[in-house]
Amino acid sequence: MDKLIITGGVPLAGEVAISGAKNAALPILCASLLTAEPLRVDNLPHLNDISTMLRLLAQMGVEVTLDGPAGLVLDAGGLNNPLAPYDLVKTMRASILVLGPLVARCGEARVSLPGGCAIGARPVDQHIKGLQAMGAEVTVEAGYVHAKAKRLKGARICTDMVTVTGTENLMMAAVLADGETIIENAAREPEVVDLANCLVAMGANISGAGTDVIRIRGVERLDGAAHRIMPDRIETGTYLCAAAATGGEVRLTQTSAAYLDAVVDKLMDAGCDIVTERDAIRLKAPQRLKAVSLRTAPYPAFPTDMQAQFMAINAVADGVATIRETIFENRFMHANELMRLGADIQIEGSNAIVRGVERLEGATVMATDLRASASLVIAGLVARGETTIDRIYHLDRGYERIEEKLAKLGARVRRAH
Repeated sequence: MDKLIITGGVPLAGEVAISGAKNAALPILCASLLTAEPLRVDNLPHLNDISTMLRLLAQMGVEVTLDGPAGLVLDAGGLNNPLAPYDLVKTMRASILVLGPLVARCGEARVSLPGGCAIGARPVDQHIKGLQAMGAEVTVEAGYVHAKAKRLKGARICTDMVTVTGTENLMMAAVLADGETIIENAAREPEVVDLANCLVAMGANISGAGTDVIRIRGVERLDGAAHRIMPDRIETGTYLCAAAATGGEVRLTQTSAAYLDAVVDKLMDAGCDIVTERDAIRLKAPQRLKAVSLRTAPYPAFPTDMQAQFMAINAVADGVATIRETIFENRFMHANELMRLGADIQIEGSNAIVRGVERLEGATVMATDLRASASLVIAGLVARGETTIDRIYHLDRGYERIEEKLAKLGARVRRAH
């Protein structure tokens, strides 16, 4: 199993390009199921989760053709197997995103209940409830969600909680439904807006994406289209944190601060100098960061996917910070690994109290989930001596060529088998 070996103590400096957003790409790949015509997708990141989704679509009868270094053409004209089997779904929660489009186009879907990260319960009941409101007959048997409907009907759906994949799934189901669907308490994430933009390019009638009420007037059919995936805001935030923690100065290209207000604000509170350009961000770190407290909440508030990275920078900042996690109940697993490197962290329920220390010391640590892995990388870049991060397959699910990009910024990092 691969591991990452980092020799810390080098301030990151230079320029690196940010990849397309995994969390925007996955639903957009599923949107190809909604039409018999080709969908061209560009700025696609090379990640394990993307490869898994492409294998899943291919076994349903979708023809996948490479088109340039980060482009693909998906042709679901021959879609013939509306099944998402357990062996493909178990490694990736986002597989549930095939459910809505399959029911909408094929009138039926069998999708295994998903696996994925170990960061807590992420139930699919909101997806099921929404499809039932649209007239689908849904059963859960032998670990599979089985949904059937001759044609979905427009409905008013109010989700019990804000769910990004739930909003995306129901939006895709509704674009081919008969009549108008209104999704209330919808997720407002930029990735939801990116999916809506792609669906509109395919001929869907959607308004309100990016607000908490999305209206979709169903159409008879969707056409092919071309869409460029938005930049990955969490990858952007992670590299900003890595530069901040190491006292570095970086310029990140092919990205935007527009989706990252809460993160940029916190980094500036920590003492960083940040300049935003049209499609780039510059960060210059102070000699030592100031501790910043934060509370995670749905977009546009501080993202749960950046909580672990801020725990790492607070570990070496001046002062005491309180981090409150409100989204996932099991998302402080990186704290124990950071403590192995010398961090002073106290967990009290959904709060973590982080007292900044002068320095971290290298050690062997283990990644427990995707963003936890990123926090350990940041800590390793700061720590004195050598840090070995085991089980980095989590990292490969969400960060494209992380060791190459860090090395480009001057980090002493290598992958070992």
